[in-house]
Amino acid sequence: MMHDKIKTQVEIALVDLLKAFPMDERHILVIGVSTSEILGQHIGSAGSEDVAKQIYSAIIEAKKKYNFHIAFQGCEHINRALTVERKTAEKFGLEIVTVVPVRKAGGAMAAYAYRQMDDPVVVEFIKADAGIDIGDTFIGMHLKHVAVPVRSSIKQIGEAHLTMAKTRPKLIGGIRAQYTI
Repeated sequence: MMHDKIKTQVEIALVDLLKAFPMDERHILVIGVSTSEILGQHIGSAGSEDVAKQIYSAIIEAKKKYNFHIAFQGCEHINRALTVERKTAEKFGLEIVTVVPVRKAGGAMAAYAYRQMDDPVVVEFIKADAGIDIGDTFIGMHLKHVAVPVRSSIKQIGEAHLTMAKTRPKLIGGIRAQYTI
């Protein structure tokens, strides 16, 4: 019941994000999730594989449809390192680190994603094109420099606060500069 609602809420958020920022194989979406916060608990205190499964399912369906790359941010116990497919790391020149996310060091979401991916690796840094933050996990460090908030028709996933962002190229120059966007 609640888990179906979580998947539906993530699907709605993804639709809203993709409407604001269409993504394809050139883009990386970073996802930060506190399954504890979704369940109304303190971040890092009640990680749930069942909740992670629902979120992963919604994200994977969108990934398959639009072909964008995904990166699941782990918790601070692994320095917010990200779980990605090896082909994503190779395509974007990401440096692989030697850690495996687990529920108590990485978080339930990153640990679940690691076990579901075909050829998972963990990278320390990325500069993603867009992001979804469920439960105030601070994904901003993994976004390109100019992040623009994206508002969703929903404000929460379960009990967790939802924020999303897209990025855009920097606008440089002065009053005489011309821009392509």
